[in-house]
Amino acid sequence: MQLPLFPLNTVLFPGGVLPLRVFEARYMDMVRQCMKRTAPFGVVLITRGGEVGAPAATESVGTLARIAAWDMPQLGLLHLRAVGGDRFRIEQAELQPDGLQLARVEPIAPDDDSPLGEQYRPCADLLQRVIDDVVGQRTEDGDDAQDPINSVPFEAPYRFDSSVWVGNRLCEFMPIPLRARQKLMELQDATSRLQLVHRFLVQHGVLKSND
Repeated sequence: MQLPLFPLNTVLFPGGVLPLRVFEARYMDMVRQCMKRTAPFGVVLITRGGEVGAPAATESVGTLARIAAWDMPQLGLLHLRAVGGDRFRIEQAELQPDGLQLARVEPIAPDDDSPLGEQYRPCADLLQRVIDDVVGQRTEDGDDAQDPINSVPFEAPYRFDSSVWVGNRLCEFMPIPLRARQKLMELQDATSRLQLVHRFLVQHGVLKSND
């Protein structure tokens, strides 16, 4: 499988929402091709370099991103709402003449999902409060709920009974370094990821201990 890469200073989780502002020619062309072919691109975390300019070095594991909505508010500026799909591992990457990185990737199987254990129910309750707060704040601010680009940064359906979904969504909002977030995304055991999330939230006083 060949995939165009979009190196960013962020970590995209499966099922996560990623708003993007695209203005560099190489990525504008990439997005046009992806929309034309209804194909995804790959989001990878930058390890050295920047999002703009010279090609950046990246982590070897990333996440497929499909374009859910787009808008062009002005010529040369494209707004996207992308949604995370499956993860992948880069086997080989080549730099194209326009500076775009094209990679041969190996898909990573989705995590085995399981019903949320009772000990992790407080994590789901916390996540529901976070989503309710975000929705409530947008309503108070008068944000246009019909705007597909800037709508609520969560993709329905909300699966509060899923170990994978709850763990991934909480990982997106925890105040941790990007490299730590990357390691959590790379884990292939949803229960282990949720266990680490729960431990972090307890240690920082966000949740009470089950003991």
